[in-house]
Amino acid sequence: MKWSEIFSTRKSQQFIASIDRLLGTVDTSLLIFKDGVRCYLYNDAEGFAENLSTMATLESEAGALRREIESSLYSRGSLIRSRGDIMRLLERFERIFSIISDDLVQFEIEAPKIPQELNKEFMKLTELATLAVETTIPGTKDYFTEPGRVSETTNRVYFYEKEAVKLSQSIKRTVFHDMDHLKLSEKFHLRYFALHIEDLSKAAVKVAEQLSVMAIKRSL
Repeated sequence: MKWSEIFSTRKSQQFIASIDRLLGTVDTSLLIFKDGVRCYLYNDAEGFAENLSTMATLESEAGALRREIESSLYSRGSLIRSRGDIMRLLERFERIFSIISDDLVQFEIEAPKIPQELNKEFMKLTELATLAVETTIPGTKDYFTEPGRVSETTNRVYFYEKEAVKLSQSIKRTVFHDMDHLKLSEKFHLRYFALHIEDLSKAAVKVAEQLSVMAIKRSL
């Protein structure tokens, strides 16, 4: 079966629908993550608690969807050539879920004291990191429908990741060079949280890299 035919059958459309549901869960989780960080920064304890609860539910839903997709992969002989690549793609999205869920939990457990003057910077860093992941969503859909367009979205992922890294470095530089009133332990704590939000953008790059490899294989 030609590559152009593999994803055009009825069963393939059902498979793609499962992928779309997983991507929808990713998109929703990013919204919850952004709102969770906002609630923490601006002392909305009730809203933050709701975000934590919702994130746990979304992570569970994503796990169930991934198992459904994996089962479909192993039952579909026509997908044997792309099975390993799709599995690796799913693993990279699972890593994204792990980062955003763990980050919110760590905010709740460690309760870092973030100076009010850094609220906007941390919020902007969160927005850039989530934008990097958001951009992988249409790129993933393009792989199954219009693989030639994958590079358009992956280039945007790299852009947002670079911007997130630059802002994260700026935050850390400000903390260590300009905030003499903070204890060294508090500075390390802020660096830790900036780094872990930045890691979300790096996880998006891993998705983009995998999509690029997959798109090249589909073109052969």
